[in-house]
Amino acid sequence: MRRDIVHIGAGELTYEIRNIVTVGEKLQSLGIDTYWENIGDPVAKGEVIPNWMKQIVADCAMQDKTYGYCPTKGVLSTRQFIADEVNKRGGVQIGPDDIIFFNGLGDAINKVFNLLKRTARVVVPSPSYTTHSSAEAAHAGDRPVTYRLDPDNHWYPDLDDLEKRIKYNPSVAGILIINPDNPTGAVYPESIMRGMVALAEKYDLFIVCDEVYQNIIYNGTSTLPLSDVIGKVPGIAMHGISKEMPWPGSRCGWIEVYNADRDPVFAKYVASILNAKMLEVCSTTLPQMALPKIMSHPQYRPYLNERIRRYELYSNIAYDCLKEVEGIFVNRTNGAFYMSIAFQEGVLNHEQFLEIASPEVRKHVENLVSQPGVALDKRFVYYLLGATGICVVPLSSFATELQGYRTTILERDEAKFRKIFSNMAEAIKQYLASA
Repeated sequence: MRRDIVHIGAGELTYEIRNIVTVGEKLQSLGIDTYWENIGDPVAKGEVIPNWMKQIVADCAMQDKTYGYCPTKGVLSTRQFIADEVNKRGGVQIGPDDIIFFNGLGDAINKVFNLLKRTARVVVPSPSYTTHSSAEAAHAGDRPVTYRLDPDNHWYPDLDDLEKRIKYNPSVAGILIINPDNPTGAVYPESIMRGMVALAEKYDLFIVCDEVYQNIIYNGTSTLPLSDVIGKVPGIAMHGISKEMPWPGSRCGWIEVYNADRDPVFAKYVASILNAKMLEVCSTTLPQMALPKIMSHPQYRPYLNERIRRYELYSNIAYDCLKEVEGIFVNRTNGAFYMSIAFQEGVLNHEQFLEIASPEVRKHVENLVSQPGVALDKRFVYYLLGATGICVVPLSSFATELQGYRTTILERDEAKFRKIFSNMAEAIKQYLASA
């Protein structure tokens, strides 16, 4: 073409969580039984939606108004319901006008980052959920600016490292927090949250906090939502129903805006997010109408608690399977439903392999790992998939230099789950010993 039409940040838009599916499907066609541990979709992993929840959605679908547009910010009664729930906690107080609905958090994330001034950066955790790090990097047309999550300290943020990234990079205007964290499953204690808010206040920054897993916490851990610790700092908390209800197909998420009136620049920025949403008219009406009815139903908390108890059990099974394996860092998952395993520095090389019984599958995997520039952890992921059928995501795709992988703990069949993680542990041992 006579002009280059590709956005400067297009190269930063990657999503290995879905990309690995193509490889898995190819190997599946070659006869491999595949265990899909790459994506956090409870429904795809067999979560059964209770009838009372389905009935609420069905009743809403019978109302004509659920087929029409809603206000751009979202259904007023639903926004009031959410604001009331936030205000009950006694932290920062918000009203329904401080809430904006989106078609899932992916939509919200893209708006929040893409409407920043291109030279304004948000420092993101490393490792970091790909949608956040890719969107932030794409808006700037540059690699993400990151702060370290420490695998030697429960994957908690390294506050000293975070302050250095802020202090010596004047383009940083905001901090991204993901709590509970994806991809690590870490839950940040109150002291960590307050420390990050203190840095934002010290350097006059705003905060974006992804709290989509805020109500999925276990193993005796606790945290505080951003609204309880933010004080006077401008901030945005992100929430959704895709993981909690779970209803990922609803594509329903929202942001809660805190302290916009305290900074005119931040207020103008938030207004631009609303204006961008206004150009789309609004987000999907039906799930917004159902949300308060589902969350206030007497069976909602017992149903969620049953799922949380299962995740707690499985997090401990996974940890027990992997904790004695030499050559890796592994922490117990305490929130959400992910676990990140990092290889210790220097234990991976380009000569390692796993035995693969099928000649066709072995040939395909060997072709994949021979491609130029294949990361060492992606090499392991391909061999793991070919040898065991376990499909996970390379950790290096989560904005980190660490080598490893992210897996889920969503499998509902306990015997199958134990088999997956025992096979995973054995595969790591064999791979590291192979060369």
